[in-house]
Parts: sequence; C-alpha cells; structure tokens
Amino acid sequence: MQLVINVETLAAGLPTHERYGLASQLRRAAASNPSNIAEGWARPTRVYINHLSIALGSEAELKTQLELAVRMNLVTQAQADPLLSAAGEVGRMLRGLTKSLRARLSRPIPDP
Repeated sequence: MQLVINVETLAAGLPTHERYGLASQLRRAAASNPSNIAEGWARPTRVYINHLSIALGSEAELKTQLELAVRMNLVTQAQADPLLSAAGEVGRMLRGLTKSLRARLSRPIPDP
C-alpha cells in the first residue's frame, strides 16, 4: 500500500502533458498490486494464485514504467530507485507467497 502512495506522489509531480499517459499508467499499475492481492485473497487458493500472478505482472509493468520515466528524463534515477527497490521487494514477497500456496496445494490431505 505504501508503494502505491509513493508512486502517486511521483506521478503527481510529472509534467501535466503526462497526466493521461505515463502518470496514469504508473498509478494503475501500482494500485493493481494490492487490489489483485485483496481480490484473490477472498477466493479459493487456486484463484488466489492466479490473482497473485496478475499482481506480479503489474509489478513488472510498474518497474518498466519507472525505467521509462527515467529514460524520458521525467524523473531522476535517484527518484525512481526507491520505488524500483520497493517494487522488487513486493515481487519477491508475491513469488514467495505463490510458492508457498502451490506447495500447500500439492500436499496430500491427511486422513482424519
């Protein structure tokens, strides 16, 4: 959730001509992570894993958009680095959770 807030702060500082372009894409990709995690959490495990996969895609999309913002000289590398690091940490947590859920699904159910 903090990553979304930090991305929003960065996006708000982009030039106005990027308001409906890159700034909007940054906001949507960042907000997609916790939204998909929450939506999947309320569903069966297999569906949850699918939502985590979608969140991972949004994490990759966010990192790509941040790199693009740097290359377009809209933000500095120093501005992007903390967000890239946080996005990477979110990705690592999502991959770990996904791995754990898949392992749980593959375990045999014990007899009562």
